[in-house]
Amino acid sequence: MKRIFSSILAAVIAFTMVSPAAFANENEDHVTVNSLANNASSAILIERDTGSVLFDKNADEKLPPASMTKIMTMILVMEALHKGKINMKDKVRTSEYAASMGGSQIFLEAGEEMTVEEMLKGIALASGNDASVALGEHIAGTNDAFVNMMNEKAKQLGLKNTNFENATGLPGKEHYSTARDMALMAKELLKYEQITKYTGKYEDYLRENTDKKFWLVNTNKLVKFYPGVDGLKTGYTHEAKYCLTATAKKNGMRVIAVVMGAPTTKERNAQVTQMLDYAFANYATQKLYDRHQMIETIDVPKGDSKTVQMATSEPISILMKKGEKKLKLHTEIKVKKNIKMPIEKGDRLGTLVVKNNGKTLTESALVASENVQSANWWGLFKRTVGKFSQTP
Repeated sequence: MKRIFSSILAAVIAFTMVSPAAFANENEDHVTVNSLANNASSAILIERDTGSVLFDKNADEKLPPASMTKIMTMILVMEALHKGKINMKDKVRTSEYAASMGGSQIFLEAGEEMTVEEMLKGIALASGNDASVALGEHIAGTNDAFVNMMNEKAKQLGLKNTNFENATGLPGKEHYSTARDMALMAKELLKYEQITKYTGKYEDYLRENTDKKFWLVNTNKLVKFYPGVDGLKTGYTHEAKYCLTATAKKNGMRVIAVVMGAPTTKERNAQVTQMLDYAFANYATQKLYDRHQMIETIDVPKGDSKTVQMATSEPISILMKKGEKKLKLHTEIKVKKNIKMPIEKGDRLGTLVVKNNGKTLTESALVASENVQSANWWGLFKRTVGKFSQTP
């Protein structure tokens, strides 16, 4: 079913973008698309709200993602928090298996307990393999079940070239992803705006009031040295080399840059910096909707409530190259057919489509703003009788 959405963007929206000079800085002026990511195996640069690709290089090449894997781990953590399955103050017990993880860690001991929030800090800042496994086990019951969740979520997101063998990014024969898929994972994670509270911190502490106080320093140094960077995840193994999925926000526009297979930390950071500079020098966005904004109420014939409100699942913006002329926009809502009961908050109920002169600019999921249970037979009977009684 297709409807024209007329209450918010019913008519034509027109605006003119500011000149490039208003946004440029002295470094941005010298960046061209041909100079980007010359010393990396693959890379991609996207605008977060629209998903528009601003630059890519070998973006679909399957490569080891190293600890960038933890972006998917954090997606599932944030999703569980959003759905109320866990909360930040829950205590997470460390299993012997979680404590045995090598590589980057926060040195959890078997049996040690930390809150979900503390474990999340350990993942977001210190890339803790032990914290990743412990939180995964807390959410799914076992490590294997959590890895299955990761792969199932990858399918839901339409990631065609990603497969996980663990929640950490430690090397595995069938553990791989691509720059494009990593950018799409980052796009999904950034729906949970709270995540940058953790990924955007440069330093913090764990076990603060004990004799084992542990200093966390963000492995992503751009958080400190590039204005606007507030995430997301670094990665390194001998096989993967130096990797980074970074995000930055400036003048209302958020972009995501991914570099895989850089030879050194310095090269990785320099290439991501150039990609961010290029984006902010050449593009700008106009926000149309906030996340969770109510869009339309639809009928739910078999629900215990007669209607449910559809809301945006993410911020929705349009992207323009600086200096481009006015856009003429209209918005359509496509409501999903044969909606199954019960409905859980966050279930996809439709799609919001933004067009310019008939050309689709962006599509975004519309989701249920609340739970709706199936109506019992008595409720459906009364509803049917009510309809008949209203017939003239």
